[in-house]
Amino acid sequence: MTGKNKALLPTARQLLKEKAPLIHCITNPISINDCANALLAVGARPIMAEHPQEVEEITATAAALAVNLGNITDARMESMLLSGRKARMLGIPRVIDVVGVSCSGLRRAYAREWIRQCAPSVIKGNIAEIKTLCGSAVSSTGIDAGEADQLSADTLAGSAAAARRLARESGAVILASGRTDLVTDGDTVWLAENGCAQMARLTGTGCMQGVLTAAFLTVLSPADAALTAAVFFGVCGEQARTGQGMGAFHVRLLDALDCLPEEELQARAQITALPLARCID
Repeated sequence: MTGKNKALLPTARQLLKEKAPLIHCITNPISINDCANALLAVGARPIMAEHPQEVEEITATAAALAVNLGNITDARMESMLLSGRKARMLGIPRVIDVVGVSCSGLRRAYAREWIRQCAPSVIKGNIAEIKTLCGSAVSSTGIDAGEADQLSADTLAGSAAAARRLARESGAVILASGRTDLVTDGDTVWLAENGCAQMARLTGTGCMQGVLTAAFLTVLSPADAALTAAVFFGVCGEQARTGQGMGAFHVRLLDALDCLPEEELQARAQITALPLARCID
């Protein structure tokens, strides 16, 4: 896809259902159930093993690995490194969701070490987390990006430049999530402008986007996988939007992941490739 072929959206979904890839997720207990159900809804098969004595064996059987720094523990940190190194050795695609690096020195140091040792295919985080890994000042509170970090006409160039720099330094595609998602391979920057405000009010939506990226990595290149996950998940959020309350939205989001009509996906997808001049701070 990479901004030029929306036809890849339904094709990728069909490939996922045909392949039914096993996705090894080392995520957090806050979102583990939603992550597993999101993968099942798109046709992938989740396995959520995290014991250090078994993760390498399980990663070796998987089609992709997704690790997540939310609610980290000593055991989970050990397991993520073991799995990441095994996946790199075997050429298995890998995603790291750098949850909380903007509010925790422990997570910042760990994320940088994981990236160094495991060479992820995709680094995902909100824009404050991505900028933090670049050493930029941010306005985050807790694990959330602050208002000043949201993409706008004033912040777009600086955010795009930071993401491009991290992509080039790490060799990974960057997926910076937010009201507008930003994806870059270090050269081109794409914006995915789908989604709705209710997604930010449901815990675990960022984690779900991360594991969906891992699933799409089994059938697409890293840049296409990240962009497809951003657009698809955003359109699902739009489809699920409701005035009935957050409980209804939660159910409707899972329904959309499972049953979103292809014509809705293609009609609603909003992808923009930024001119290089707008990506330089």
